[in-house]
Amino acid sequence: MRKVFIDTETTGLDPKLGHRIVEIAAVEMYNRQLTGRHFHYYLNPERESEASALQIHGLTSEFLQDKQKFRDICAAFLDFIEGAELLIHNAPFDVGFLDHELGLVKQLPLKNYCSEITDTLIIAKEIHPGKRNNLDALCERYQIDNSKRTLHGALMDAELLAEVYLAMTRGQESLLMELDITPLPIDSAVIAENLHLIILPAGEKELELHSQQLENIDKESKGKCLWKHVAFSS
Repeated sequence: MRKVFIDTETTGLDPKLGHRIVEIAAVEMYNRQLTGRHFHYYLNPERESEASALQIHGLTSEFLQDKQKFRDICAAFLDFIEGAELLIHNAPFDVGFLDHELGLVKQLPLKNYCSEITDTLIIAKEIHPGKRNNLDALCERYQIDNSKRTLHGALMDAELLAEVYLAMTRGQESLLMELDITPLPIDSAVIAENLHLIILPAGEKELELHSQQLENIDKESKGKCLWKHVAFSS
């Protein structure tokens, strides 16, 4: 199955207040293997970032002023994610911004271009209830190197999220997919009804030892050994 991990950086917290995306990244995975294909752009948001957002991503207006706008890369983005499962950490945040940007260029909401949207934060909370489940905490928990993550960057975060997802879900995917097992055709399978069961009767010594063992169990359980009474009555 094709999966795409997505992350964005923004000018603020709420697209309804006019905030925009300043960086977008998507990383492709197929059958639990990173393919090396990714989609990554810095974007001119046509507005200033809030001070709090700037502290998180460090993308200044001067750096972004000559970058493309979302409308310039929209078609390429939709082509990259088409039909894939999208995995996003705290999905409502990024999906809200992406839906807003898509709406500005007269496109449908994000869910119309992918097979499904999965929130990896929900997965993390189910596996680690009551614990911190942000990306840094998960990297530390699964011993994934995030030492280069001094500031938030969409491409690095999408790549880290893919690694975290693999660690969180290890062993939960289909064994057939993991081991590449092909089921045998029915005519090659062993049919149980054609097997002949060989029964070896117990010898005299074995029966005597078995009887003694039942006696000991019955004595220890004060006459509650069911198998002793069944054996003696048969």
